[in-house]
Amino acid sequence: MQLPTLNVNEIFLSIQGESTWAGLPCVFVRLTACDLRCSYCDTAYAFTEGRRMGLHEVVEAVLGFDCPLVEVTGGEPLLQPAALPLMSALCDAGKTVLLETNGARDISGVDPRVHRIMDLKAPGSGECARNFGPNLGVLTRRDEVKIVIGSREDYEWAREQVRRENLNCRVNAVLFSPVFGRIAPAEIVAWILEDKLPVRFQLQMHKFIWDPAERGV
Repeated sequence: MQLPTLNVNEIFLSIQGESTWAGLPCVFVRLTACDLRCSYCDTAYAFTEGRRMGLHEVVEAVLGFDCPLVEVTGGEPLLQPAALPLMSALCDAGKTVLLETNGARDISGVDPRVHRIMDLKAPGSGECARNFGPNLGVLTRRDEVKIVIGSREDYEWAREQVRRENLNCRVNAVLFSPVFGRIAPAEIVAWILEDKLPVRFQLQMHKFIWDPAERGV
């Protein structure tokens, strides 16, 4: 029987830079390949770069960091079938597991112990049409929804999703993030306050601690 393998771009220990888990030490497992090409993508190196690793080899590498929090990210992790047993194995090992996913893939098969952080792609991403609508029906209070905003149009689209889907009542947090370098964060904050929108504004903390182009952080 052939054991599961994954194409892994990098595994590293850093500080979680986004979500409600921001600021905590976290091991990142970045998997290779993505089926989207967002206009603001900051991890294009993960589209093709990587090496094949056995599932147990990946788990051992993560456990070697002795850190309670792990995020499986990409690229797009759910493109690789072995990402599902990987997350389950990490949960079995007692880790708190986060999944960062682009929202274009079915999330219903993810281990229910995992905290899913799912993107909704706004128009400015160029990939809005790729949002997988059924995902909205399976979100739970363990999950978080992230919308990256680069313009007023993006903000108004995001506001409509929050209100129409009642997202703030259905997930742990709705995260509004500015496209780094494209829009002033203060603009989005002003709009949120004006609309009294029940969302959490966030910055990508790691881009302020290190150079925005730095890898492995």
